[in-house]
Amino acid sequence: MKKLYYVIAIFFFSSCGDGIDLPSPGVETDLYKLTVKENKEALMQVPLKAISEPMIHCGALHTPEDFEYVKARLSRDPWKSGYEILVDNYHSRLDYVANPQADIRRGESGNENYMVAANDVAAAYQMGLRYHLGDGNAYADHAIEILDGWAVTCKVVAGNSNLALAAGLYGYEFAVAGELLRDYWKEKDESGFARYQQWMLDVFYVANHDFLVNHFGTVPGHYWANWGLCNLASMIGIGILTDRRDIYNEAIEHLQIGDTNGRLTYAINHVFTGDYANLAQWQESGRDMGHTLLCQGLMGTICQLTWNQGDDFFGYDDNRYLKGCEYNGRYLVASMDVPFEAYARTWNNAWGPTTDKILTIADRNGSNGSGPIWALAYYHYSKIKGLDAEKCQYSKMGMELSFPEQGGLGSTSGGYDNLGFGTLMYSRE
Repeated sequence: MKKLYYVIAIFFFSSCGDGIDLPSPGVETDLYKLTVKENKEALMQVPLKAISEPMIHCGALHTPEDFEYVKARLSRDPWKSGYEILVDNYHSRLDYVANPQADIRRGESGNENYMVAANDVAAAYQMGLRYHLGDGNAYADHAIEILDGWAVTCKVVAGNSNLALAAGLYGYEFAVAGELLRDYWKEKDESGFARYQQWMLDVFYVANHDFLVNHFGTVPGHYWANWGLCNLASMIGIGILTDRRDIYNEAIEHLQIGDTNGRLTYAINHVFTGDYANLAQWQESGRDMGHTLLCQGLMGTICQLTWNQGDDFFGYDDNRYLKGCEYNGRYLVASMDVPFEAYARTWNNAWGPTTDKILTIADRNGSNGSGPIWALAYYHYSKIKGLDAEKCQYSKMGMELSFPEQGGLGSTSGGYDNLGFGTLMYSRE
């Protein structure tokens, strides 16, 4: 019998911490009021590629061209400071000791171990960066040792409904770390890499798929946007890693016309017009700022993963993602007022669906918006896309506040939900 404990969570909604007791809307908004069944093509701004079209293997988040660009600039800022913060992180060192577990548990009070996976995959990713930046094969070897250890040892993601968070967050990170080392690993041990690919399918993809399709028996809008986004990021990463165009397409379709709050136009659920035309509100803006910033980071990961596959979600719906970043930056970094569009959220309690009205934006509660989520957005839109400075002004403030962006910090999950090091890898002239 598989070690999955989430079934009972459907009946106990008030006891799951960051889990099932904090639901979300999942309501059609803005221009997307057409029925999906009848208007699928109209709603799919980014078309699906044929199943026969192979995935592009260029490092997931970072391409060989990216690494050459960064290596040529390591002697000067901002890359110099970004590299120094990487080398200073203990996860990136060859004496890091991994600890693979038989399962990854999240949501079992007093019996959780997901932070072990969070630390180990952060280490593998950071060592992968150092290998590609010229620090030697030993970093790739140690990263592969960590990843292979998990593939051999870990059999399941377990817990109450919070297992979906573990499957999504660490699923995308393990996929990115594996793809980053793909060429070196296949040359060194092709069978070992194949084992890792199968592990990602067996342990993470099955949980990602189940959450997006079944969401533990709740209504589609029950879970907040970060739940859907992390599972979509994992599926996209796994599709790339395992050469599964069908899995990648499944995620790309859900991102555009799915019914959970992971859908891009639900996660960023309102675009303003008039004086605030360059701002867009997040579905979690009415919840709290920590999770809203998490959504920004996860959406950035999704945009970058798909960008390197030739799909432009940065530009989706007239740069909707940038407008979401600008909204967060204006409110948190610049400490300026922003508009808020009230919305309904429909969720499940123990007796069935219920609907609440979200009327106001959440308090800042001391947050200044800093975190490893700004460099990617700012440099993509300002340098790669060449947008006017005014359109990226608050994202620039967030990037400057967070300089240099780090990753793998602290003892709680928030320091590991984004892989980080955007100053190093995304800065452009």
